[in-house]
Amino acid sequence: MTPVELVKNIVCVLDKKLARDIEVLKIEDITSLSDYFVICTATSNTHVKTLKEELEFQLEQKGERVHHIEGHGGDTWVLLDYLSVVVHLFTEEARNFYSLDRVWGDAERIPADQFIEGEN
Repeated sequence: MTPVELVKNIVCVLDKKLARDIEVLKIEDITSLSDYFVICTATSNTHVKTLKEELEFQLEQKGERVHHIEGHGGDTWVLLDYLSVVVHLFTEEARNFYSLDRVWGDAERIPADQFIEGEN
């Protein structure tokens, strides 16, 4: 799966599971960490866990296994590393605290809507 296809699959799963404020940051030109970050807000710790589990399940069904997971202890922030795409799942408080949207302010922002099936 290409990085763009992976982003599309991730965004669609997050959207179907009612993640809020989904942002796609194209970072390939400013860092070697990854090609894209996908950042979203969950409504609760339970929602963070649900989003994590659903992403892992849906992507494994398509042959994409998560390379590394961080932050799963408190369920306020979880990072899923798919190498070319890194997904950050936050509660609102954690997203405000880490402020990745501002930290990666130089990144190209791509509207998440363009990745959602039926949207374009």
